[in-house]
Amino acid sequence: MGRVQGKVALITGGASGIGLSAATLLAKEGAKVVIADFNTAGAEEAAAEIQKAGGEATGIFLDASKEESIRDAVEFTVNRYGLLNVLYNNVGVTNLQKDLDVVNIDLDEWDRLMNVNTKSVLLGSRFAIPHMIKAGGGSIINTASMAAFAGDALRSAYGASKAAVVNLTRYIAAQYGKDRIRCNGVAPGLVLTPAAKNNMPPAVLDIFEKFNALPYHGEPDDIGYTVLFLASDESKFITGQTFQVEGGHYMANPSIADFNAYMAQAQSK
Repeated sequence: MGRVQGKVALITGGASGIGLSAATLLAKEGAKVVIADFNTAGAEEAAAEIQKAGGEATGIFLDASKEESIRDAVEFTVNRYGLLNVLYNNVGVTNLQKDLDVVNIDLDEWDRLMNVNTKSVLLGSRFAIPHMIKAGGGSIINTASMAAFAGDALRSAYGASKAAVVNLTRYIAAQYGKDRIRCNGVAPGLVLTPAAKNNMPPAVLDIFEKFNALPYHGEPDDIGYTVLFLASDESKFITGQTFQVEGGHYMANPSIADFNAYMAQAQSK
């Protein structure tokens, strides 16, 4: 207990999934948490559950595509709790029907994803940093994605937007480190959030698990605990890094799973 005691954290996209896990864990460890989400009712419900467990949290509306909404969320946090120590930029969107290969991608969708996935990180940091400087420093954490590090058949805009988040993380770290502001990223692989469970067929989930080094999928808390570590002073000498939390899905020769299956079949003959 108390790993982030006395800190104030703003979490965008915190009403469910990874953001909710991070909010819950930060509050459990002593932070005062503002959960900002387009789903206002979900943000308020999440805050209420944290309060029932003895934590301090508030749920508010956020439209991460709007500069003024991001500014207002930061200002609300500071006005509510007096300072801002942690910003978790967690909002991200994707659309498999429009975010296609580079020849067929909907260009309006490209602009939308760049605006929400990348520009919201810039704006959240832009508005938070002056308050963090006043507080004597802080930790900015950005949700990237393993899509930033590998090509895919679809989601060209999503991957490009998350690659931009990875490098923007480095720029923020380099520019504001002397102000005692750290900036790091978390790049999840497939995580069994409610959205993943509800929208991905079991056969697709099986394909992902086949190529994991570990024999299971990630859970929201796997990312939430990483965020907690980066928000805490335990990571005070880490900045500009993006932590790949993906079960070893991307770190090995992609033929290993099929090769092992081939060898097992050969040995059975």
